[in-house]
Amino acid sequence: MESSNQTVSVTEFILLGLSAHPKLEKMFFVLILLMYLVILLGNGVLILVTVSVSHLHTPMYFFLGNLSFLDICYTTSSVPLILDSFLTPRKTIPFSACVMQMFLSFAMGATECVLLGMMAFDRYVAICNPLRYPVVMSKAAYVPMAASSWAAGSAASMVQTSLAMKLPFCGNNIINHFTCEILAILKLACADISINVISMGVTNVIFLGVPVLFIFVSYIFILTTILMIPSAEGRKKAFSTCSAHLAVVVIFYGTILFMYGKPKSKDLLGADKQDVSDKLTSLFYGVVTPMLNPIIYSLRNKDVKAAVRNLVAQKCFTQ
Repeated sequence: MESSNQTVSVTEFILLGLSAHPKLEKMFFVLILLMYLVILLGNGVLILVTVSVSHLHTPMYFFLGNLSFLDICYTTSSVPLILDSFLTPRKTIPFSACVMQMFLSFAMGATECVLLGMMAFDRYVAICNPLRYPVVMSKAAYVPMAASSWAAGSAASMVQTSLAMKLPFCGNNIINHFTCEILAILKLACADISINVISMGVTNVIFLGVPVLFIFVSYIFILTTILMIPSAEGRKKAFSTCSAHLAVVVIFYGTILFMYGKPKSKDLLGADKQDVSDKLTSLFYGVVTPMLNPIIYSLRNKDVKAAVRNLVAQKCFTQ
């Protein structure tokens, strides 16, 4: 009997999502759809501004444009699937589509970790070594830095996705999640996943631990330099150039730590509530964070606000 079960190949997966809470599905469909539209609009405007406004053609805004494009790609790889699951009674996804979605979401998440580190280095050079900033952060430097972020994230995702797809899946195809999240997929494998776990651990150290440590050290030097500025106005101006990035870093990594660092409930009732809580936290990480990024950068940056106003005024004037 066991051998016959092992020969069954999985051709599709079933995404549970919030199927046990149908009332929540309708409410979250409207909420997530509105958030997704805000993500597309906010990040799209930031990309348009950083590309079309000449005085924003600097390393900081180049990285910001990459971050906005990344947020659009990340949410587009998962949000349409989530919205569809809220409306469809049987929430199935083909095996190949699941693999593609898993690859894209992992690649975008890993790329953002590296990109935030690159942006921290940019702020470090701008504040701690302003005279050398044009040389250190030249176009020949910051373009390869951004490209390497995308390449590293894609390579890490390719490795993890390939390892996951080599595992046998013997009939159990129910994913207790909104999307094809790689950890949820690994739980369905009917084979030893120790290599996958070790590989994921190494990847987490490289793409989570190292960037966090790099950002932390960078901001120690940044804050030390800011506190040494004699005038209060100078300190305020210097801190304003990195406060938006710091806020994005805190939200991004804070959500990850909350998702994976909180203790698990042992009683069944508490476990069910925690299961819903974990899914909603994952939803927050996947939708709310990309929505907040352009809002934070727009509110905290006078150049961006002025560029958006000028762009809107030009469009209205030409019409």
